[in-house]
Amino acid sequence: MSTGTRRARERASTRERIIEAGLRVLESEGISALTIRRIATDVEYAAPIVYQHFANKDALVLELAAHGYRMMLAELEQTAQEPDIDRRMMQLALEYVRFAGEHPHLYQVMNGPAVDAEDRRRAAAAAIAVLEELLTAWSAAHDVVLADVEEACDIVWGTLYGIASLGYLDTIGNERAGRLAQQALRTLLRGWRTDL
Repeated sequence: MSTGTRRARERASTRERIIEAGLRVLESEGISALTIRRIATDVEYAAPIVYQHFANKDALVLELAAHGYRMMLAELEQTAQEPDIDRRMMQLALEYVRFAGEHPHLYQVMNGPAVDAEDRRRAAAAAIAVLEELLTAWSAAHDVVLADVEEACDIVWGTLYGIASLGYLDTIGNERAGRLAQQALRTLLRGWRTDL
């Protein structure tokens, strides 16, 4: 193995350790505990090493949000194994709410003001694309013409976000939030089916 290849692997490994440490701090203590100095201590490096990978805390927070969306995407993609499109949509609602409940601090960073709206949209793009694909498949299966799939996606995403937020903030609890998310999505889909 060449020296350059080994260094690239070591650099990637260090970056991954920094991200993992950031996720641990974020998930256990929240964003207020997340500092470059804290992460450097947790990975047993000096702060300048962390700065070689992330220019500042904002850059690290953006990477954590993007990592969160990749985690969510992996879970949402598992719903694709369900052959029935209606059940697949209900599983999507449950998975979204479950993710928010299991990762409340990460979910808050993914959807809150800690990340610029444009950056958040880019980080969420692949997860949103899965939802758009599901809505397109659902509309084709039920012979429903959605006037604007992107708008329909925003309606579903916003509905799930609102209900998931009530769940992870423990206003209604995650179990109830899951049921309400399914009920809300079922109502939206029924409305689109009868809006002919």
